[in-house]
Amino acid sequence: MIPLVEGGPPREFELTAEQAAALVAAGAVRIAPGPRAGLWRIRDNGYVGAATIGGIEVRITPKTPIDRLLFLLGYSRSVRGWRQEEVDAGEHQELLPALAHAFARAAHRALGQGVLQGYLEIEEASQVVRGRMREADQIRRRYGLPLPVEVRYDEFTVDIAENRLLLAATARLLRLPGLAAPTRKMLRHVLARLAGVSALVPGMPLPVWHASRLNARYHTALRLAELVLRGRSYELDNGTAARVDGLLIEVWRVFEDFVTVALSEAFRPYEGRTDLQDRRHHLDHGKRVPLRPDLVRYTIDPDGVERPAAVVDAKYKVSTGPDGHNGDLYQMLAYCTVLGLRSGHLVYAKGDVEPYLHVVRRAGIEITQHALDLTLPPTELLATVEGLAGSVIRYGA
Repeated sequence: MIPLVEGGPPREFELTAEQAAALVAAGAVRIAPGPRAGLWRIRDNGYVGAATIGGIEVRITPKTPIDRLLFLLGYSRSVRGWRQEEVDAGEHQELLPALAHAFARAAHRALGQGVLQGYLEIEEASQVVRGRMREADQIRRRYGLPLPVEVRYDEFTVDIAENRLLLAATARLLRLPGLAAPTRKMLRHVLARLAGVSALVPGMPLPVWHASRLNARYHTALRLAELVLRGRSYELDNGTAARVDGLLIEVWRVFEDFVTVALSEAFRPYEGRTDLQDRRHHLDHGKRVPLRPDLVRYTIDPDGVERPAAVVDAKYKVSTGPDGHNGDLYQMLAYCTVLGLRSGHLVYAKGDVEPYLHVVRRAGIEITQHALDLTLPPTELLATVEGLAGSVIRYGA
């Protein structure tokens, strides 16, 4: 096993050439030759979690407490989030066991009132007419034959998207190592409750579900299930052939999602609107260099024209490199210049940078570095974000 700590110093491990190649291909860790043949220096590469890569178990412990990390995940933009009071990670100190425990509890609670049923549209060839005949298919496939009949009908069943997602997430977690016995027991109970539900087809897109009053008790479990199954949204998705079994999360993306989503919610009491990942702007007139700030705040000027009022970029740094945060400042300067703003805001995790106000020479543009303490309890962290929103509004006034 290769145990690592997010942001920690490199550690040395004995590896075969094949194992080293698998780790390099996966990209989950940074790996460099050690002082002698067969010895390799390994450190994290912005991921946390646990996975087996090329037959080697890799565990990367986050520097952010597990319960806080799960809270931040609730603000994910690629997986619809939850809120802190709905997720229980238990006493687990590692991401995978904590996430498995949280999902098992949420799924067990969701199924406590019975397995959700719904209408599923079915198309099949039948010996009896049921529902509606698919005339075009009947003519194309069975011209001149009275039976079987190509029909389409709705069936009230447990085999719906919501239950398929729960079943798939449960099955995936049960295949992974390192889960506590009580968690496995709860997952097996969930599996038993979902009898009659079809397994997902490997390689096919996940089924789509829509939040409603009818499936409200499933919401938290479904969002956790999507996180488990869509490891691809945070997980290794670089087109390599390296086999990765487990769950690895890119913390920078988790942090970026939290900052932008929580900040956009904190802006709601103020006039204007917020765009996340605004892609409309370019550095040059020829539009060959696109810009994509994490958050742009727009307001209506006295002439009734919508104009940018503030720009924010979230930055999660594991290693700053020899130039520190200079690249972030240059990037924010470009945003402010193109958007016509006198101020811009960079948001870091506390410990990556200290709060500071940079005033750009000759341009007069002010770039403020903010630091969020991710170890704060959720209510205090959100209060800090609300304070940040007020600060951004004042700078833009």
